[in-house]
Amino acid sequence: MDYKPRPEDVRFILNEVLDAPARLAALAPFAEVDEALHAQVLEEAGRFVGEVVAPINRGGDETGCRFADGQVASPPGFREAYQAFVDGGWPALSAAPEDGGQGLPAVLEAVLYEWLAAANHGLTMAPGLLHGAYACLKHHGSEELKQRYLSKIATGEWLATMCLTEAHAGSDLGQVRTRAVPQADGSLRVSGGKIFISGGEHDLTPNIVHLVLCRLPDAPAGPKGLSLALVPKLLPDGARNAVHCERIEEKMGLHGSPTCTMRFDEATGWLVGEPGRGLAAMFVMMNSARLHVALQGIGLLDAAWQKADAYAAERRQMRAPGPVPASRGGESADLIAEHPAVRRILDTQRAWIDGARTIAYRSALMLDVAAHDADPKARERAQRWCSFVTPVLKAACTHQAFHGASECLQVFGGHGYVREWGIEQIVRDSRVTMIYEGTNEIQAIDLLVRKVLPDGGAGMSAVLLELRDTLDASREADADVQRRLAQLRYLGTTVAMAAHANPVLPYEVADDYLRATMLAMMAWAWARIEAASPGDAGKARVAAAFRRWVLPEFEMRMSIVKKACETVALTHAAAPGGAVSN
Repeated sequence: MDYKPRPEDVRFILNEVLDAPARLAALAPFAEVDEALHAQVLEEAGRFVGEVVAPINRGGDETGCRFADGQVASPPGFREAYQAFVDGGWPALSAAPEDGGQGLPAVLEAVLYEWLAAANHGLTMAPGLLHGAYACLKHHGSEELKQRYLSKIATGEWLATMCLTEAHAGSDLGQVRTRAVPQADGSLRVSGGKIFISGGEHDLTPNIVHLVLCRLPDAPAGPKGLSLALVPKLLPDGARNAVHCERIEEKMGLHGSPTCTMRFDEATGWLVGEPGRGLAAMFVMMNSARLHVALQGIGLLDAAWQKADAYAAERRQMRAPGPVPASRGGESADLIAEHPAVRRILDTQRAWIDGARTIAYRSALMLDVAAHDADPKARERAQRWCSFVTPVLKAACTHQAFHGASECLQVFGGHGYVREWGIEQIVRDSRVTMIYEGTNEIQAIDLLVRKVLPDGGAGMSAVLLELRDTLDASREADADVQRRLAQLRYLGTTVAMAAHANPVLPYEVADDYLRATMLAMMAWAWARIEAASPGDAGKARVAAAFRRWVLPEFEMRMSIVKKACETVALTHAAAPGGAVSN
């Protein structure tokens, strides 16, 4: 079965849980964007994704991209689907009207890309960086570059890449060697090699705009010496630039997306932003990309759940324990959906999907608040939320995409391991999301070491207090969440104190801290979902599964971090010069 977007699920979270229409209407650019328009956009997006994008997913995986003589041929149907995507105005959904966009809220774009990834991850990789490239160029590009390239990127007429990684450097961008030599006419000559470049070459658009991390001749070593260059495939006069695709990778998954090794041979480019400030300009792109990768994880998990749920509702195996289910009828075996082990898998993944969606959509709302709210303090709070929560979402959602999809494959038994049902493709395709845009371990270090600890946990504490204040302590479920948020706040302080004695400790426990943070936020999300859906038996069942099968991990992760901090304290006290106390 192909993936089917379910707009009603999204509308519930946006309207009933997050009150998104009212919050957005309070922002000047969206004063006329009401709930009816939200619904219309979601319905049309769901129809496009379900009817145009999803049906070519399996063919794209089986055929894959083809490379010959420096050219990449996309799988059958991809060019037509992408052109329909552009013709429908979907790439420009949240871009500014003056740049050819529709000026709609970021959260609607977030939903669109979640659905696109669920339906066809390979094809979605092509426009997946448009939003980030657009934001990067809009904030840091010269007027000349914006005049030449911004609307082309905003509308998807031209696609863009993010060229960071080099073979010797991996995630250590401070080791980037690609050189950029200034010319008398203000351009650059860019030389070097980049690997793992999604969409570095393809036949979907005539031009490709590469944003390339590079180093000017007088630049110091390390990350502070990096600049950012815009290097197009085709120059303004239509001539081919000295940009070459040397090969595409044979990958575990994402066969519909070309992952390219690129070579720049004194290619013509132009500086984006200030010299030596390339990472600052690039991070506008990367932070946007990380939220979209989190949404990819949510979408892929939803796609896996849809397949497993549909299979479990049709496949009969043995008799289920307990009372006779109404679905048995005169059959000799019960639906596997009636078996407790299968029900646990399905409800656990559903709990992750809806809880993670709530947090991710709130983050997308905060992007618009940070950009458009008239109150500087509201903008500051929104920016703080995005800074702290983006790495949490990226790591936790992509982790669950892979592991949850593997659990969904288990529902099929042996049938899941063969191609016929399509579930194994989701497992393969989802694995890379844990790696790109910064591995999940790097996300955890970014959260704890670079964001939580520098101010002793005060910034994270403010984020958690915001969540606490949205809850009603008179409700048992809400009170339980408030208690967990308080525990997490105290944990940040505990790690900060232990880090003074052992600076290595935060790096060791960062993954556990991030996971505990996501689980506490998931508990908040489910408290809000339950409050918004009294009497809904289906949501009550999934909420119960969340508390029974997912939330107990919170105590485990907290315990791991606390034990590590206690060990540091004991070791420090017992060291020479320390005092051992009872």
